[in-house]
Amino acid sequence: MKSPVTADLAAKVAISQEIIREAYARYPLEKLAVAWTGGKDSTVVLWLIREVCRADGLCCPTCFCIDEGDMFDEVRAFLARYAADWGLALEMVHNEDVSRAAGGVLGARVAVSALNARNRAEVARLGYTEETFPYEPESYVGNHLMKTAALNQFLETHGIVAFFEGIRWDEQEARSKETYFSPREGTSTSPAHDRVSPILHFTERDVWAAIHTFDIPYCALYEQGYRSLGARVTTAPADTVPAWEQDLEHTPERGGRRQDKEGLMKRLRELGYM
Repeated sequence: MKSPVTADLAAKVAISQEIIREAYARYPLEKLAVAWTGGKDSTVVLWLIREVCRADGLCCPTCFCIDEGDMFDEVRAFLARYAADWGLALEMVHNEDVSRAAGGVLGARVAVSALNARNRAEVARLGYTEETFPYEPESYVGNHLMKTAALNQFLETHGIVAFFEGIRWDEQEARSKETYFSPREGTSTSPAHDRVSPILHFTERDVWAAIHTFDIPYCALYEQGYRSLGARVTTAPADTVPAWEQDLEHTPERGGRRQDKEGLMKRLRELGYM
């Protein structure tokens, strides 16, 4: 059964829709994209975009998902199902050069010298000086190469000047000062672009309220106690009850994620991480 639409939720949805419409006014459709991870937040953003498109007679931008090399099977299945059901163009983005150098084996040591010039330049941006690093998507080097570097390559290849993402102010301290329209300067390895975040003002509770109020689909892992979905081997359930039944206001949303990366979030975001 759907939950009733509260005035607070309706007001927050209206703000999000206004931001989405502003993005459509600023950027050509072919230069826009949607970052869709299969997680609850980006799925709510995608649902909001589709609702605006339906109301205004617009088309949904191309969607992309960054495959860091260790995705949950449940997330892959969720993405495939709703990309088909919603008629979406979805591109899976993967840093093939890095996974090739690792032989596709998680935890394998990757020689920096075995990477192509672009990835070596990305490693240099990190100030990393060792000869090898672990093929591990939540590590400092692995996260940057498998997520941010892969994102940069996607934006450049497709000429994307702006994309929608599903981050929130209350989700992580490093995201608490983000703006709805966030410009990113270009570098030698990343094109200049803007990031549009329509649900910054939502809380985690608001996201679940929207999901249950508007019957928005979600990945089954949330029913198993996961609250934030990252790499498969470094993400654990936060509790034994579904995410929305947990103490969302007094326990950390990303507590089930590997914490060394969480501690580096400010630096990773400076380098371009979402």
